[in-house]
Amino acid sequence: MFQNLSEKLESAFKNLKGEARINDLNIANTVKDIRRALIDADVNFKIAKEFTDKVKDKAVGEKVINAISPGQLMVKIVQDELTELMGGSEAVFNVTGNPSIILIAGLQGSGKTTFTGKLANYLKNKKGKSPLLVAADIYRPAAIDQLTVLAEQVGVDIYSERENKNAVEIALNAIKEAKAKNKNVIIIDTAGRLAVDEAMMKEVADIKAAVNPTEILFVVDAMTGQDAVNTAKAFNDRLDFSGVVLTKLDGDTRGGAALSIKYTVQKPIKFVSSGEKLDTLDVFYPDRMAQRILGMGDITTLVEKAQAQYDEVQAKKLEKKIRKNQFDFQDFLDQLQQIKKMGNIKDLMGMIPGVGKAIKDVDINDDAFKGIEAMISSMTPFERANPDSLTPSRKQRIAKGSGKDLTEVNAFMKQFEQMKQMMKMMNNMPMGGRFPGMRR
Repeated sequence: MFQNLSEKLESAFKNLKGEARINDLNIANTVKDIRRALIDADVNFKIAKEFTDKVKDKAVGEKVINAISPGQLMVKIVQDELTELMGGSEAVFNVTGNPSIILIAGLQGSGKTTFTGKLANYLKNKKGKSPLLVAADIYRPAAIDQLTVLAEQVGVDIYSERENKNAVEIALNAIKEAKAKNKNVIIIDTAGRLAVDEAMMKEVADIKAAVNPTEILFVVDAMTGQDAVNTAKAFNDRLDFSGVVLTKLDGDTRGGAALSIKYTVQKPIKFVSSGEKLDTLDVFYPDRMAQRILGMGDITTLVEKAQAQYDEVQAKKLEKKIRKNQFDFQDFLDQLQQIKKMGNIKDLMGMIPGVGKAIKDVDINDDAFKGIEAMISSMTPFERANPDSLTPSRKQRIAKGSGKDLTEVNAFMKQFEQMKQMMKMMNNMPMGGRFPGMRR
């Protein structure tokens, strides 16, 4: 997401490269290119113009005119304005009721039901809640089946009434069920249509009136661009929802919805989602998204993802093994699996400043580690714990068991030894080669 916009904004800032100071001419050229970049990203012309007018007003200030590095200051101005355009700061997600009731609305195909499962996973594992999913889509049988599968995957309960065609009754009965089972969060997945229509709007409005939800989240497919913003306005006029969820951020989207939706409906984006995996749901931070758009990466989110997988006890054990030069194949496999839990590899690398641009045309498959995992899985427990035990005959067996050539196995063994040598060198450094998160 935002790749084209990032490149065009970078090109716009080149107007100021090498300039000693900002003047009316290069401000005008830069602002024009920024406006064009936003419109190409499917941002409404009125919003794009208002945005660039604000950037221009700030850029002509005395402090900027006299700046040593006008290009960097223009980037900072644009970053601040992008952050403000997308909401300014993290929005509060209210789950304080007992039970707290969350109503999910949106068009069919927006990723609404998948998001419902992801939200249950987020609330259970990160907020310590006990959610109950409610299947209130009475028109699409597959929606109930899908939600049932998601509930099983997350390990939460689901309430459904397959024969009942009254969504309001189902929602009210689900609340009774939640109270009886001491569930403190109820997530109601409502019906969607291919387009906004009166029947759908009335039904979800009736559910809202009956259950008085704590939060109403509108789920929108980010790939639909400006259409998503128009649909959000129609839903908000009827529901007065509390927040927006942008799904499919990993798709081929220009970013117009993320940049325009807060301005249009005056409701914050609360979550962003990508892919089908249930752990690919993130709280939306406008400042971090602005940094990513401008190619600055997002180290804060990367560190948070790493910390979420961090096990202090295991880290201390690993540190001791590294200090004794006893790091083995099982340790390596464990670390690979920890990295994979953090999310899409290319997205993670894109959070590192400067790396996103370098790898934009590189195809990094999430299955890139499968070959290594297959080789380690083909080893016996003894071989995993004792890398030096791998004789030529053992390597031949590992190659056959993992479906790899012997040359690939040898190449991996060589890389593993080089990594161990590097760890040994770090261990001899003055600070003891301390790894991030490890303590003495």
